[in-house]
Amino acid sequence: RMQEYDIIVLGTGLKECILSGLMSQSGKKVLHIDKNPYHGGESASISPLEELYKKFKVRGPAKSMGRGKEWNVDLIPKFFLAHDLMGMFDKRRFRKLLLFTLNFDVRNPRTYQDVDPNKTTTRDLFCRYDLGLDVMEFTGHAIALHSSDSYLDQPCVETIRRIKLYSESLSRHNTSPYLYPVYGLGELPQGFARLSAEYGGTFLLNRAVDEIVMENGKVNAVKSEGKLFHCKQLICDPSYVPNRVRKVGRVIRVICLLNHPVKNTHETNSCQIIIPQAQLNRKSDIYITVVSYAHNVASDGMYIATVSTTIETSDPEKEVHPGLELLEPIAQKFVSISNLLVPNEDGKKSQIFVSRSCDATNHFESECEDIKDLYRRITGAELCFRGSQRHQSHNSDDD
Repeated sequence: RMQEYDIIVLGTGLKECILSGLMSQSGKKVLHIDKNPYHGGESASISPLEELYKKFKVRGPAKSMGRGKEWNVDLIPKFFLAHDLMGMFDKRRFRKLLLFTLNFDVRNPRTYQDVDPNKTTTRDLFCRYDLGLDVMEFTGHAIALHSSDSYLDQPCVETIRRIKLYSESLSRHNTSPYLYPVYGLGELPQGFARLSAEYGGTFLLNRAVDEIVMENGKVNAVKSEGKLFHCKQLICDPSYVPNRVRKVGRVIRVICLLNHPVKNTHETNSCQIIIPQAQLNRKSDIYITVVSYAHNVASDGMYIATVSTTIETSDPEKEVHPGLELLEPIAQKFVSISNLLVPNEDGKKSQIFVSRSCDATNHFESECEDIKDLYRRITGAELCFRGSQRHQSHNSDDD
């Protein structure tokens, strides 16, 4: 007898697990299937260290790397902004702009100060506050986290929102606007998977997907290892529906194992470095993420740095060289190149909703936007992170 579900989710990447948890929490009957024996999909954390060497077909780690079980290496590392972008900067040239953005309220025209946020471009806004080119680059790429310079000629309302986000995030912890989970990003999909399971979601890992069954142009069921599971809607990552996605680019990521902190970072245990595209005559920024033993992802005194960018030439490794230079000496490198895939359709007709593959950025802004877009297409409602009720556990108050 065919088993029936409201929603089937294929893949346990972070986005898929978040949506699975949200759907289960809202009362939907959810079945979650993954062809892999672990959570995380393309953004999983690899442990022990020997498994990382095996994945990249590299001879096993040296004894100087410490015990393999002490490592949890993110395949696609990203930081979270601590709030839904710096308090008051010391630089004078920022002061007036920051005061304006911090006081700005899109619902209150009296805070606009003669700036129409929907008509004034970001370039004009920066010029209004007499920001130099270097300051504009820093503000746009390191604070507002824009991935290209196209934002300069677009309405400034989005850039204002991003600067406010950074400021509010920094105010949460004072030293950094970012959050990163101890033991690596692989813990996050598992957390949302547990949320889904708590509300009745069913998980089948290490399970092959044979076929997605359609009826009159809509998804009807998923066939897995000879069994049919009926559903009204399907959520999945691109790897499960190669005929429903298209390639829009490629990303190179280089995972680097270090036995020292990155130079000129005051020996910090973690940091984010962004090299703006204009400084390298490129179209895309280069992103560097650094975490360490302080986050329980490496042996004592060891660091993990990942350099990534959108590929623009036929020599991807040469493109990330400026980032790798900042990390020298590097004990071991692991290079991966992946396609950037996006869905061909919005899914409303077929009821198959496909996530986008992870981009080259080292923060979750684009991933959050994809989650909100998927939620909107699936439910017809807006997903609001702010003001939502905090999850209440069904377990004891001591948990």
